[in-house]
Amino acid sequence: MAVLRTARAVAPEGSATFLFEGLATLPPFNPDADTDPLPGAVEGLRGQIREADALLFSTPEYAGGLPGSFKNLLDWTVGDDRAGSVYRKPVAWINASPRGAPNAHESLRRVLGYAKSEIIEAACLHIPLTEALITNDGLLSDLTFRRQISDALTELAARAAGQGIEGGELR
Repeated sequence: MAVLRTARAVAPEGSATFLFEGLATLPPFNPDADTDPLPGAVEGLRGQIREADALLFSTPEYAGGLPGSFKNLLDWTVGDDRAGSVYRKPVAWINASPRGAPNAHESLRRVLGYAKSEIIEAACLHIPLTEALITNDGLLSDLTFRRQISDALTELAARAAGQGIEGGELR
């Protein structure tokens, strides 16, 4: 969360950022339940994604892959066939694990590729985060990392704008 809070703090001027904090409220994915009316938490997630011009993810690796709750979030997003979904949406991620988390991010790449999201490689980062780099207010203290995150968001926003997407919302 420190990475995403920092991203919100250093986002390019003029861009709106929103942090999805409802991960724990999403019900377990069930394709049979992916019908209207959707659970409120799922509709809220999909609505925020549809309103965004681009998406930034950050996840740790757990047991050699994506944490179950994060995979559940992705499963609920893939099934959205409405305009503005993750389909062809510019996306990037920040790997904050001090050990790398290659399996989690390969899984994330695979899921986002399946969803036909546009992965913006220049905006994907690895920041080896340790607790010592997190301030009391929950942000990253390292100025180099903060600049890298800002640059990545600038790239992500530019790619979203290059697709003719109006606004500048990053989620």
